[in-house]
Amino acid sequence: MDSTTATDLWDRVFGVQPHPPVWLTVVTGLVALAAVTPYGVWRVTRNAVTIAHEGGHALVALVCGRRLDGIRLHSDTSGLTVSRGRPTGPGMILTAAAGYTAPSLLGLAGAWLLAAGHSTALLWGAAALLAAMLVMIRNAYGVLTVVLAGGAFVVVSWLAGTHVQAAFAYAVVWFLLLGGVRPPFELQRKRRHGGAPDSDADQLARLTNVPPLVWLFFFHVVSLCSLAGGGRWLLGL
Repeated sequence: MDSTTATDLWDRVFGVQPHPPVWLTVVTGLVALAAVTPYGVWRVTRNAVTIAHEGGHALVALVCGRRLDGIRLHSDTSGLTVSRGRPTGPGMILTAAAGYTAPSLLGLAGAWLLAAGHSTALLWGAAALLAAMLVMIRNAYGVLTVVLAGGAFVVVSWLAGTHVQAAFAYAVVWFLLLGGVRPPFELQRKRRHGGAPDSDADQLARLTNVPPLVWLFFFHVVSLCSLAGGGRWLLGL
């Protein structure tokens, strides 16, 4: 690759793109809301939230010095990330807390990038993260979902025009922010009916001696605050 091509590629990925009109930002938010709210649609789109959830566990596990054994994504939108290391301590606590907070925090980071005009960098960064995650997937359904998600980012970032890239990026970030709100409520409902006895909140309770309801409240605070802050960035408020 000559220097001119490398410079063009750098400018394409890391250059500043113009902000889309407000109406497009609102429309992409409504599209994301429609992908999160109806139960029938959510049963499909929740797979993307599971990717972010398990990716959060995996990333924090690696950052905390744990050994990542693998990730499984299932067709019922559940998932499992297995890591090795100390069974207690700050690293394990952070790893367990990362799942339910990851979609919202990724959405918040994405909103910050879009507010700074880096929609293309966001798309390429997401594709790179999915490619890295693919290496650790240990089941066929997980491979399929990650490949489809990563392929969508690659196709849009490489072939689509600036306006299409912006619309796609805004829709994805809105989806993460809105989609991050629903799982803690679902977990709360399951626990109220005696389900999910080994949920992340229950694991954190055993690790910290802090009641599961406190951890559920923490998940709610992170998701709702991320939605409020990210929404303001996306809307330019």
